Amino acid sequence: MKLAGREANRYFAKPDPAKTGLLIYGQDAMRVALKRQQVIAALIGPNGEEEMRLARINGAELRKDPAQLTDAVKAQGFFPGPRVVFVEEATEFAYPALQTALDDWQAGDAQVVVTAKALKASSKMRKLFEGHRNSFAVGIYDDPPGREEIDGMLQKANLTNIPSDVMGAIEGLSRSLDPGDFAQVIEKLGLYKRGDASPVSEDDIDAVAPTSTEAALDDMLNIVAEARTADIGPLMARLKSQGVLPVTLCIGTMRHFRTLHAAACDPAGPSQGISRLRPPVFGPRRDRMTRQATNWGLRRLEQALQMLTETDLQLRSSSNAPANAAMERTLIRLSMLAQR
Repeated sequence: MKLAGREANRYFAKPDPAKTGLLIYGQDAMRVALKRQQVIAALIGPNGEEEMRLARINGAELRKDPAQLTDAVKAQGFFPGPRVVFVEEATEFAYPALQTALDDWQAGDAQVVVTAKALKASSKMRKLFEGHRNSFAVGIYDDPPGREEIDGMLQKANLTNIPSDVMGAIEGLSRSLDPGDFAQVIEKLGLYKRGDASPVSEDDIDAVAPTSTEAALDDMLNIVAEARTADIGPLMARLKSQGVLPVTLCIGTMRHFRTLHAAACDPAGPSQGISRLRPPVFGPRRDRMTRQATNWGLRRLEQALQMLTETDLQLRSSSNAPANAAMERTLIRLSMLAQR
């Protein structure tokens, strides 16, 4: 049987221990691993692995020894409770072993949980689980988590007092981070707000959000676009210490100002221009970029793009001028342009 969308998320949260097997496949290994961890934890509980109710088999091993899967499924444990046999990174070579295990499965046997990379509709493994009367197949795609899934994470982290605008910021964060990073941010946010009954704020989110090189680049782009000239020097030093090249910073700045220029060119105004961007911009970042495009205006954005093009050519030429100094000078000129 095939599961998708909300139905799949509900099953991951509360799986049926009486089922025979579950196949989880997808291109993003992190997303697949998170779902696999969730469903196995829900099946055997927090102490299941300690009680030896979880057996792990590498999918490649089943090509040489297919019988080990059926043996693991039929084995009796020392502790009572549901058991799981986890087959990791299975390929089409594991199909014969999986077919035998599913066909021979009986009530009381361990449930078979299988993970695999992206599978075509013609995949024998996928057809096996989709066509089995007591098993499921779930495809995990690169879509950001939906509202129901985010609500489940927040509930697990004991976060309930969340205003609507802050929820928008959380949803925006879910679209900008990898699923594993986003799950860690929600967990950290729950710990950060532990014992604090006040509503979750955007400042709370900023306090636990990852501070990566990309985040520092985003900070620099906003500093320049919002004419905070005094903040450019310290952040420039930080980016330099992180190994960010001046050319990389120039490309990122040019991309940001091209986005603002595209929004300012929209006949219906910057707000509509931002909403038409692809890929789309969400949450507080969307509001911030709308304000920036409105404040700069079309003429000054064109001047900014011209300055950045000249700097880019200079950085890529054989000029003896210090690259970091040249880029910092351009950023300062841009921020001063925004003040006019």
